[in-house]
Amino acid sequence: MEAVARLSRRQYGESKGSHAHDHFQLLWGWHGALELEIEGRGTRVVAGRLAVIAPGQRHDFWSAGGSTCFVLDANDSAHPALAALAGRVLPLDGTALHLLRFLASRHDLADLQGPATALLLSTLPSEAAAPRRTRRPIDWGRLDAWIDAHLGEPLDVADLAAQACLSPSQFTARCLAETGQAPMAYVRERRLAAARRLRAQGLQVQEVALRCGYRSPSALTAALRRRG
Repeated sequence: MEAVARLSRRQYGESKGSHAHDHFQLLWGWHGALELEIEGRGTRVVAGRLAVIAPGQRHDFWSAGGSTCFVLDANDSAHPALAALAGRVLPLDGTALHLLRFLASRHDLADLQGPATALLLSTLPSEAAAPRRTRRPIDWGRLDAWIDAHLGEPLDVADLAAQACLSPSQFTARCLAETGQAPMAYVRERRLAAARRLRAQGLQVQEVALRCGYRSPSALTAALRRRG
């Protein structure tokens, strides 16, 4: 990259697949929510948040409702703390938010490249102030309640991952590590547990199958028989 830094305003929607760059990429959230996965670690960029992606880090973006971000493609010489901030999502200070409001009012950023990039970079924390990386926790209690409320629907891994604010691949890895089960096996256990409770309450097999997401009463009966 010839320039030290290049600023643009970009729209994000469906995922285009994971990729990597040979330069730093900084994303300031402006509108909507952008789901972001960096080297298998899921996070979210919304207004008031900044994500920093290092050269070579594989990452993927997607936004169900559409997202707008200010994006800075920068060399490592652009700011001394870039390496320390790589892979992190940071809150913005008031100066950065005021600057983004001004930039959002402009139709063309070409004549603002120099001053705008310099001001945005000046709002970054120093290396010493850079926060530690944190892993987004999964609230399994909340997720279990959501699954139980939607057992009658055709759930998939993407549905579960969205509830945990993670990508499908990251959620799958976390589910295996934290529960010992793949995501859909985890859902099957919730379906079976709910079916047993409802049968114990005296509900008919057909009604239980409908509520718990089994394709037929015979499928439910077979599942109950397999697990004893």
